Amino acid sequence: MGTLLRDGATLRMTDMGKGLPVVFQHGLGGGEAQVAQTFPPGFRRITLECRGHGGSGLGERRPFSFEMFADDVLAAADQAGLDRFVAGGVSMGAGIALHLACRHPRRVAGLILVRPAWTFSAAPQNIQPIAEVAELILEHGTDTGRTIFARSETATQLYREALDNLSSLLGYFDRPDAKTFAQVLANIAADGPGVAERDAAALDIPALVIGNEIDAVHPLSAAYTLAAAMPNAILAEITPKARDSARHFSDLHTQISTFLQSHSKVRSRIFS
Repeated sequence: MGTLLRDGATLRMTDMGKGLPVVFQHGLGGGEAQVAQTFPPGFRRITLECRGHGGSGLGERRPFSFEMFADDVLAAADQAGLDRFVAGGVSMGAGIALHLACRHPRRVAGLILVRPAWTFSAAPQNIQPIAEVAELILEHGTDTGRTIFARSETATQLYREALDNLSSLLGYFDRPDAKTFAQVLANIAADGPGVAERDAAALDIPALVIGNEIDAVHPLSAAYTLAAAMPNAILAEITPKARDSARHFSDLHTQISTFLQSHSKVRSRIFS
């Protein structure tokens, strides 16, 4: 573990393992523990816990955004001495990785997008449940907000169709820092990676996009859209976490490991 100081925020950073360097980011509300569960061993992994996540502070700048988080991640890569690296992440982390690949193409040699929730527009409909939770916490606090949300049409629909998503959303109310973190939720839910389809189409790097069914916040259609937009992308559909969590993470490890081991083009771009 190390730290990075940005705009008054002390951000916690992990740099572990050896070999091919991969900068891999967590999802909204996640942190190092989520990435450790998602990413396979056998590679050098750098993860920065974004502002307000895990052990990282909030800092002074507002609003929170994908661009802000991506700039922080790039600074972490600089601190780790990385000129080129594979960029990847889960959900919000996938959006950060896509932003880095499109805005800093010289730095990114490969791309791994796991369960993407954003494609090419801000505030997509599938992210609205997160915005709803954020608004309830900010306006009513955690206890009353949770009660209102649990009785909402959104929660009822998720209970029927995507119970795993509902559990994650209810978890936002249980955070000890829920009131302050709600502003992060609100800002990121209203934002997007800030890239267009033409930006993705111009990427000349190998990419792996991983999605699954039974996930309303991370629809499989988002994975299909991103994979179709990038000329050198592979789409992998894996076991939904809601159906079999152990199999889901096993599938993730296999797909990521196979991708990183099989693409000599990625290695040559990084180590040349």
